[in-house]
Amino acid sequence: MKYQPQDIEKKWQQYWDDAKTYQVPNQSDKPKYYVLDMFPYPSGAGLHVGHPLGYIASDIYARYKRLNGFNVLHPMGYDAFGLPAEQYAIQTGVHPAHSTDNNIKKYRQQLDNIGFSYDWSREVKTSDPAYYKWTQWIFLQLFQHYYDTAADKAIPIADLVAHFEKHGNRGVQAATTQKESFTAEQWNAMSNKEKDDVLMNYRLAYRKTTYVNWCEALGTVLANDEIKDGLSERGGHPVERRPMLQWSLRITAYAERLLLGLDKLEWSESLKAIQRNWIGRSEGAQLFFDIVDHKEQIEVFTTRPDTIFGATYMVLAPEHPLVAELTSPEQKAAVEEYLHYTNSRSERERMAEVKEVTGVFIGAYAKNPFTNKNIPIWIGEYVLMDYGTGAIMAVPSDDERDMAFAKKFGLEIIDVVDKSKYPEASLSDKVGILINSDFLNGMEVPDAIQEMFKRIEERGIGQRRINYKLRDANYSRQRYWGEPFPILYDKDGVTHPLDENDLPLELPEIEDFKPASSGQSPLARNQVWVQEVPDFTRETDTMPGFAGSSWYFLRYMDAQNENEFAGQDALQYWKDVDLYIGGTEHAVGHLMYSRFWHKFLYDKGLVPTDEPFRKLINQGMIQGVIEFMYMQKEKEGGFPKFVCASIAKNKDEQKYAHIPVHIDFVKNYGDSDSYLDLESIKRFIDWRPEFKDAIFECGNGVFHKGVFTPKGNAKEPHLITKSEVGKMSKRYFNVVNPDDVVAHYGADCFRMYEMFLGPLEQSKPWDTKGIDGVSKFLRKFWNLFFDKDGNFALSDSEPSKEELKTLHQCIKKVRQDIERFSFNTCISAFMIATNELS
Repeated sequence: MKYQPQDIEKKWQQYWDDAKTYQVPNQSDKPKYYVLDMFPYPSGAGLHVGHPLGYIASDIYARYKRLNGFNVLHPMGYDAFGLPAEQYAIQTGVHPAHSTDNNIKKYRQQLDNIGFSYDWSREVKTSDPAYYKWTQWIFLQLFQHYYDTAADKAIPIADLVAHFEKHGNRGVQAATTQKESFTAEQWNAMSNKEKDDVLMNYRLAYRKTTYVNWCEALGTVLANDEIKDGLSERGGHPVERRPMLQWSLRITAYAERLLLGLDKLEWSESLKAIQRNWIGRSEGAQLFFDIVDHKEQIEVFTTRPDTIFGATYMVLAPEHPLVAELTSPEQKAAVEEYLHYTNSRSERERMAEVKEVTGVFIGAYAKNPFTNKNIPIWIGEYVLMDYGTGAIMAVPSDDERDMAFAKKFGLEIIDVVDKSKYPEASLSDKVGILINSDFLNGMEVPDAIQEMFKRIEERGIGQRRINYKLRDANYSRQRYWGEPFPILYDKDGVTHPLDENDLPLELPEIEDFKPASSGQSPLARNQVWVQEVPDFTRETDTMPGFAGSSWYFLRYMDAQNENEFAGQDALQYWKDVDLYIGGTEHAVGHLMYSRFWHKFLYDKGLVPTDEPFRKLINQGMIQGVIEFMYMQKEKEGGFPKFVCASIAKNKDEQKYAHIPVHIDFVKNYGDSDSYLDLESIKRFIDWRPEFKDAIFECGNGVFHKGVFTPKGNAKEPHLITKSEVGKMSKRYFNVVNPDDVVAHYGADCFRMYEMFLGPLEQSKPWDTKGIDGVSKFLRKFWNLFFDKDGNFALSDSEPSKEELKTLHQCIKKVRQDIERFSFNTCISAFMIATNELS
């Protein structure tokens, strides 16, 4: 019998399916082990060779634990809501549900083809109403709870209302959007709308006006990581900052618990560090500055109150509510021009900007409470409204960004810390002796900080406080293809939750999926659905992509349960995920939101653990070549303009956005001389018709509207692109299909080659040069059991001592290395053993 991997694999995959080999019960005498992959978004492009890397690793470990006597839960499903399906619907008219289902069929075929041992009876799809019924239900629980900081847990909002009715908010300790004070009499005298507005300050799911990244072309709010160079990463469309009424989740209430919970998790220290930095706990002082000739005060949070004698100016975030009020008539034009600029910048760009310092004086002054000097108030993009208070006291002598700002605009710099005793210290290190600081002079920095806490509180101008960089999660999307909010509004605008018996609230049919420029969701066009409940209107925003993925790991435990998101017996048996494998790109998105939701459900007694994922491994990426074109951010003569990479590099690259182009269009892709010729540019225009009138400036001429104007003797365009090795992704149009590899080499060879490329947690470029070697090894291994004529060639003869030694050394090495998830060295051990036994 010759080695025919396709025939062998097809036979056994069919057997597994018929025998339901990998279905597992929710109760067993065996110990449980839950192995989970981060489930995929089913795109039209299907799986590429990078997706299965983690799936293969988890599958190896799931099989290993089964062989060691565990009852292993190893499920798979689909994160099925999302923007790409809706964009496809806009372009083709195909309903997102239909395109998503077709894509899922393709994914299932690909996954089966690779031979994974999933329990498909537990398959979930986040866009299935039977699934998102429970996403909506969890949202309603968040809406109906607030966070009691004294109890350090979520409490029903009804308890808070009862307290308000008897005592007002006296004695309430809660996570809130804004602090306020009212009596029971005042509360009871409020209108329903006023009460609703007050409760929004406390609810864990609440609505407020916030600045968002609005993309007009896509018609939705974008997260910071969906923006690059001021343009949407998907499509390269302009993005602006815009105030909108949005739903948010009060994840900040759980900041300390999210931080402390990391200590007991078997996650890499690098991943824990990412989450710790994202949460960003800091201890400091809340401090109020009077404004000259105004009644208002500016609130700041500072971790360095000891440096206040060096505070020579203040900077407000451009979105700060006091900007309009404080701006003088003389500065109004300059301020408005600057606000127009900052509205085009995402928060991530503003935080990362180090090359260019920008800002403008607003024409007002604050009073430094310790020097009594009037200090100018500026606005600057490096101050963010959602971090701290949206305002800073600037101390240029001890902060690098403040220093750069002061030098750029000629502002006063006063040295207040002498670091001569600490020659290795950086500008912002909390070491040194205070100088030019009145009563603090001569103190070491840590002592001076404590003294300032005391002085600030004695003067009644502030207090000690803990602050977090973590911000509440935006939870609204102005799109169709997402979970509808189970929320109604009455004629006064008061918010009412849908009755739980009416869940799921299903997405209605609509004909036009295009977003409205007004910022409303396409759902708003279906007025029959919006006004369906008499005397009420429905919320028309939909939930974001992370809604369904924030709890899917729980649904797998009891996927067919119609009465609960999961039954208590199943939850008590499976408890949590023992091993979770997925990419680091989810470190501060999905992983943070999932932990937040899980802790909330734990507060309600609905899950048995307060953390969802015990051990987590981030697999590295299978990388691909990304080809970028340089697009000028400013149009030329009303036309989009692309330029040759050589032209962009000789100018200011900040003026250009990087637009990924399909690798199939690029000549010599991956090389230093990758480029588009005339045929390639025409293919690009057919692919991206919005650029049919674009200008393409090459080193050898200009192509515009079908006409090439050459320089010298050039016959056709030669537009050089920028090549770099990076993520293989449909968004970068550089995917390699695993189906082709499996069809040629077989699933076992594909799986083994992906593991053999290198350590699981390291990224590595896709390169098929080595796959022939793995294929030859498998045939050599096969030949240990079959002779050259294909006959079964096992015997009962005693193995030699050397053969037994080789066998047991291999078993020992493979067992040890599987436990370490070192699969590439397992394969090396197999290869060595096979060579010695051949």
